[in-house]
Amino acid sequence: MESKRYVKDKRYEDKHKEERKAKSMFFGTSMPRSKAEEINEFLTQYGFTKVQLIEAGYKALMDEAAENDLGLAKIMDDYDDFFESENKK
Repeated sequence: MESKRYVKDKRYEDKHKEERKAKSMFFGTSMPRSKAEEINEFLTQYGFTKVQLIEAGYKALMDEAAENDLGLAKIMDDYDDFFESENKK
């Protein structure tokens, strides 16, 4: 029975592989175990997911980058009225 289940699961995975790849992305990265365990402990303690961590980190880095990039800051603030001199940069 177990092997039948495995075959069925494998067929399903093979059939939907491209669909999954188009919908999601895997960040195959590594970091020191002690830092990863610290992060996992924090996420568990406060009920956050790794996806929330990545999204919040991305937003924080975008905000930091926007402090030095006026064009990016305007785009992030939905301000699309650029002056002619700004468009030439």
